[in-house]
Amino acid sequence: MARGRARRAARVNRVGLTAVGTLLLAAGLAALAAGAGLLGPGTAGTPLLSDAVAEVLARRWVPYAAMAAFLLAGFLSLRWLLVQGTGDALGGLVLERSPSGRVEIAESVARSALERQVAAYPGVRRVGARLTESCEEPHLRMALLLDGDADVAAVWRRIRSEALADLGRALEADRIPTVVRMSMAARTGPPRRTLL
Repeated sequence: MARGRARRAARVNRVGLTAVGTLLLAAGLAALAAGAGLLGPGTAGTPLLSDAVAEVLARRWVPYAAMAAFLLAGFLSLRWLLVQGTGDALGGLVLERSPSGRVEIAESVARSALERQVAAYPGVRRVGARLTESCEEPHLRMALLLDGDADVAAVWRRIRSEALADLGRALEADRIPTVVRMSMAARTGPPRRTLL
């Protein structure tokens, strides 16, 4: 259900951005063609603000209409940006469902416990995690910043065998689809010296 909603939102984004881009491209090409004289020598030579346009712009209601249009465009743009920023993070996770009700846990509680556990692993500097998709069948996205000399394979093995297993047991889920992105931090300070 949440995945279908995310796909619809992505489709609306693609269609909307394509429509706006096409409209702006068409307007730009029309202006370029008019200025280059491709629409006739009379079009290229006419002033941008003809007498008829100047007369309409001189009316008292035009600034108010323009301000209303700009405010509406700004409101719609701000709303679109806020929707993009909310993402698909969950508010809660279902632990148990029965005819009498269901038991939920806040997504932030499960996420912070997972982040604390993984942050304690050797070589891990910073952890960010998000549980997404569905409150009954969550997906996990995790971003790690590792030390430059961290054992990436060992960190991944511990995440898979300990952290993900613990999260699966806590949520009573057999499988939690997971994407883990690991980045290496540049070493700071003097290089290590080894004694032979």
